[in-house]
Amino acid sequence: MADPDVIVIGAGGGGAVIAKELGEMGLKVLVLEAGPWYGNKLWPHPNKEPGAKRSSDPETLDVNLYRRSFDKQELHMNDLISGRVRWGPADRDRPPWSRTLLQRGFVWQNSGVGGSTLHYLANSPRAFPQAIDSKWPISYRELIPYYEKVEETLPVNFAPTTSKEELFYYGAHKAGWRLIPTLDVTSPGYRPQPNAILLPNKNLNNPSYSLEQLSWMEGCTLAGHCINGCPHGPSMEKIAKRSTNVSYIPLALKTGNVSIRPNAFAIKILTDDHAAEGCRAIGVQIRDTWTGETEEFRAAAVVMSAGAVESPRLWLNSGLPQNPWVGSGLVSHYFDWITGIFDGKNVNPFTGHTSGARLDLPGLGSMQVTGVSPGLFASMTYGLSDSGYNFLHPLKPGMPWDLRGRIAGAELKELMFNYRRSLSIAIFSDDQVDRRNGIRVDPTTRDEHGPIPIVNYIPTTRSKRNRNHLVKLATEILRRAGAAKIIRSDWPTALMIHMESTMRMGYVANANGEAYQVKRLYIADNSLHFNNLGGMNPTLTTQALATRTSERMVRKYFS
Repeated sequence: MADPDVIVIGAGGGGAVIAKELGEMGLKVLVLEAGPWYGNKLWPHPNKEPGAKRSSDPETLDVNLYRRSFDKQELHMNDLISGRVRWGPADRDRPPWSRTLLQRGFVWQNSGVGGSTLHYLANSPRAFPQAIDSKWPISYRELIPYYEKVEETLPVNFAPTTSKEELFYYGAHKAGWRLIPTLDVTSPGYRPQPNAILLPNKNLNNPSYSLEQLSWMEGCTLAGHCINGCPHGPSMEKIAKRSTNVSYIPLALKTGNVSIRPNAFAIKILTDDHAAEGCRAIGVQIRDTWTGETEEFRAAAVVMSAGAVESPRLWLNSGLPQNPWVGSGLVSHYFDWITGIFDGKNVNPFTGHTSGARLDLPGLGSMQVTGVSPGLFASMTYGLSDSGYNFLHPLKPGMPWDLRGRIAGAELKELMFNYRRSLSIAIFSDDQVDRRNGIRVDPTTRDEHGPIPIVNYIPTTRSKRNRNHLVKLATEILRRAGAAKIIRSDWPTALMIHMESTMRMGYVANANGEAYQVKRLYIADNSLHFNNLGGMNPTLTTQALATRTSERMVRKYFS
């Protein structure tokens, strides 16, 4: 392959989008992905052997291979150390890639074509307008046409109502909240979750079809457990959950202009420091994760879509110009998890979309109904806590919940026996940008790709206040819905699921996503965000920005 016009680092939520957009505009694009490629004939055993070097052929996509890889077994898929969907090399006999986290918690990301959308819930809300306007270098109105394009491409639909959503709506209505059936949220209320999941299969209630037959048809089966992987659909392009490997990647390959190389970890941005325009990106150095060999690729422009940890790490390890905001300003959603147990009422939280309903509160954040499989439910509800064991926290007058912290022994058995009678609400706080939070590289510890990243995150006073307020509101909704017992998990501080703002727009990159100090170097991942969108899931905004950035890049350098 001749030198591409653009190299994209990362095939996840943003990288796959910008590759497709650039390919459709006629540019030759090489996508470098650190992890494996599941569901491709050129990598029939992606965890056991290297397979081919790269592919640009949509005919190599194979839904049968994909279904073999995504089997919904919890540990097999999502174990952070050895799972198929982890942050690590394709060879699962080798350890995951290293990161140092200074607080209690973990970073939940993964490598592979599709990136962390391989295990996302497909929640695709727009940002709160008030989190964008008068704060970002661009307006919310300017984002709308790009939101609309992504929503049509994926596509994004309001989630169907199953038993857990119905119970949540009932409790929210009883608590005095109103329905807001809109994508642009300017006032508080509840609504169906906008999800990048195909509409339900029209034959779900037809007894003529078995569950196996339904799983091969187009449309969501409402089978749940989507975080473990969604293998339902007649072809790769028609898999129900619209991770980028089954939505944007096939579209990118169909342009005939996009080539994807998995198992290629980017270790250095190559620059020409004496170009007429100043420091300029001219290529990328990679390490083959199977052979250990290094290679260099040249291009007229480079896009970093490696995520909010790896993009700043790559900048710092490449020796690019110093900028105090590279890696700084990390925000999450300072999460928590509240669960209600209902006497004599099966909620069946595993049915339907993993997260099918939400309550949005501009200025505070959001809360989202979340029904996960039993193992994940047990760990998220009863085993993941900053509070220690529940018996260390006797109830005090005025406490709105019944239990707080980790639970063990006979009490845990009894609660897990009532798994089908549970309804869980995830708390997404509007998190404040603090320059002290962020990513830096360890001067003393290296892995095969260079100095490893150190992740530091301590929530601000405002972030803590927002979380506590949301927890009380969620508890009230569960009580109003009829919960007999309520458990506050009190999740660890540094539960890094939605990481944003470490290559912040207006500080590291301009409004078009191009780095201020390195020409022709663009950013198209969550790290570009100016803040945490007010407490909204970040993927749709990243994809809208990537779509916008592709236009600006072509207009400036390739017109």
